[in-house]
Amino acid sequence: RSDWSSDVCSSDLMTHALKGALLPLIAIMAGCSQGESETASTHKPAEQLAPPQETGVLEVATRNGATTYYLDRHQNPIGPEFSLVSRFAESKGWTVNWTMHDSTAEVLQALEAGNTHLAAAGLTHLPSRTERFTRGPAHTEITEQLVCHRDMRPMPRKPESMPEVSIAVTADSSYVETLNKLASEHEGITFAEDDSRTTEVLLSEVAEQDIDCTVADSNIVQVMRRHFPHLEVAMNLTQGNNLGWYLPAGSDDLAGTTREWMNSTDGDEAIGYIESRYYAYIGEFDFVDLRALNRRIDERLPNFIDRFAEAETTTGMPADLLAALSYQESHWDPAAVSPTGVRGIMMLTRNTAESLGVMDRLDPVAAIDGGARYLADRHRRLPETIPEPDRTFLALASYNIGRGHLLDARQLARELGKNPDSWDDMKEVLPLKADKRYYPSTRYGYARGYEPVHYVQRIRNYRDVISSAFD
Repeated sequence: RSDWSSDVCSSDLMTHALKGALLPLIAIMAGCSQGESETASTHKPAEQLAPPQETGVLEVATRNGATTYYLDRHQNPIGPEFSLVSRFAESKGWTVNWTMHDSTAEVLQALEAGNTHLAAAGLTHLPSRTERFTRGPAHTEITEQLVCHRDMRPMPRKPESMPEVSIAVTADSSYVETLNKLASEHEGITFAEDDSRTTEVLLSEVAEQDIDCTVADSNIVQVMRRHFPHLEVAMNLTQGNNLGWYLPAGSDDLAGTTREWMNSTDGDEAIGYIESRYYAYIGEFDFVDLRALNRRIDERLPNFIDRFAEAETTTGMPADLLAALSYQESHWDPAAVSPTGVRGIMMLTRNTAESLGVMDRLDPVAAIDGGARYLADRHRRLPETIPEPDRTFLALASYNIGRGHLLDARQLARELGKNPDSWDDMKEVLPLKADKRYYPSTRYGYARGYEPVHYVQRIRNYRDVISSAFD
């Protein structure tokens, strides 16, 4: 299954500008070598950290996040910053040693200590940071946005209305500087700095109406609104901020090397690829359009309904469930192709298709059979003691996020005194895979754990509408 249901100095960006200010401009394929470290490592003191030109190793500080670095459901590192740094290092013949940090503050501390050559963590280029560190190239232009729940009344549409709502933001972030500036201009604006939750977690809490509003970069909002459609941008707080890399103070030679690469043809191509892979297909999130679903039940489902029934016979997975899963994946389009390379009516990855013996993912007969067998395998690998429908919901979650991340969440549930066999409990635990208070202790680390929760809910909703066609 695909990961599509599934994250930026003025002159530096001149050659990278794209139409549409909210689309980020980050860079390239996740082509990191298997020898690169994905966990924290011990570094030499600043005065002993040899340059990568001598060692062939680029030390990079980052943090887990959907717009930076994370492991996909196959436990492969991906993410815009991972991809961009990997392409840069590849162009120099260097390997990358990644060090994970829990927060922006920790990344900046690593720079201060000289324990890294490069910080690639979705860092906003700020005058206050440029005074402390050597600024590298910018790669993405974003807007900082105030985000609230769409049902908030009244919605704060201008700074004068901000004192009427409570705002929480990630500590030591650029958002703190933005809000402090606004507070100096508009009386009554207050906010809380949270040093334990990431921007993604705060956005999810806004969606659940646990907090009123938060501030986030537009690229993060763009990704999160696919999964939390109740998030609404109340207003833009800045215009044209740049995200990019930072290096320790005095790293002028390496900074020049990074800028030269970013402004090269290779850098241009890398940024274009990442824009396509991570962002171009997202678009604005729409609420479930029941009229469109019912129209497709009439127009498209008849072409495949017998195939879903046959797949139920061979795998035991209910035909209406398979149809709902397929609608979630492709809207029953056998020629569907995502920018991430997954394709077909079940949106199978190449590796998954090959493991299932599916030679042509665009063949709906083969793809439906393969997708059904893959879901059945996810279901079979779960303990038989898990009652239904919880076992099926957990199998769908595994289909979406990967078995390794699901096993992590089940272990985390046990540690928190939750029932790993209960979907109601797992709905609370899975999002913790994106929470820095929890994911560092798990085997497979960060994952966008909120995705499978909404994925399963959408499939359940689709199934309720679709099931009558199989009576």
